[in-house]
Amino acid sequence: MTSLQANRIALPTGVTLNVQTGGTRDGEPIILLHGFPESHRTWRAVAPDLARDHFVVAPDQRGFAGSDKPEGVDAYRTETILADLIALADTLGVDRFTLVGHDWGGAIAWLAALRHPDRIARLVIANSPHPLIFQKSLIEDADQRAASQYIRAFRDPGMERAIAAMGIETFYEKTFGAHTDLTRIPAEERQAYLDQWSAPGALTAMLNWYRASEIVVPAIGEAAGAPAWTLAPFPHLTMPVLVIWGLRDKALLPVQLESLHELVDDLALAATPDAGHFIPWEHPAFVIAAIRDFIAETA
Repeated sequence: MTSLQANRIALPTGVTLNVQTGGTRDGEPIILLHGFPESHRTWRAVAPDLARDHFVVAPDQRGFAGSDKPEGVDAYRTETILADLIALADTLGVDRFTLVGHDWGGAIAWLAALRHPDRIARLVIANSPHPLIFQKSLIEDADQRAASQYIRAFRDPGMERAIAAMGIETFYEKTFGAHTDLTRIPAEERQAYLDQWSAPGALTAMLNWYRASEIVVPAIGEAAGAPAWTLAPFPHLTMPVLVIWGLRDKALLPVQLESLHELVDDLALAATPDAGHFIPWEHPAFVIAAIRDFIAETA
């Protein structure tokens, strides 16, 4: 295992991010993007292993943990967060890189591969749906729509008051308890979550990712048509893509995997029944092996 160090890096997009970096600058760069409601610590068991022979970069994305938390929903538009990623790579002198994303980090990673295919040598997605498949499933698949109602709750302007009323520890238990065995989270990690979420403005910043998203989530039973953009031709990805999936995921159902081959020309899939949504720390050995095999096969 290789140790990594955290530094605050100011970006021309107007935010300063807390970024964990490590490994060898002579190695291929790998950028790791976490999701909600986490931080670079999502990769706590993955990043040190990859850093043995790669240059690893794992930011706290804007609004999370040690990074800036700008006010307002518009500060969390997906295109704005994508700009942070490209600016971070530029600031670190990284041209082409392997991009790995989990959950919301995966949403940014999918978009990065679509918008900047010249920068993304390989794409690795961990339990994060392709935007077209996800939006269609929210309209057409009743089970996925039901599983995604939490998004509507997170967008509610009263969500912060609801969390305050239940207490941050209860929110922690609800957030993770439905998706994983809480005993799998070490005490120090639990405390890190509670400390980060208790910081001024932290909950609002994290929830603003959902509020800024243009994904349409109809209510259960609501009549809803597909957004116009889902009916137009959608670009294919041509770089090698690995999708890692914990099949116990209760928020993102297997329907998210069914049509990927129609949108990704060079697709590899690594799925396991031994993990759920938080696979990077639920089953890090599986994630490390899948990424390493993928890099070796696409070198």
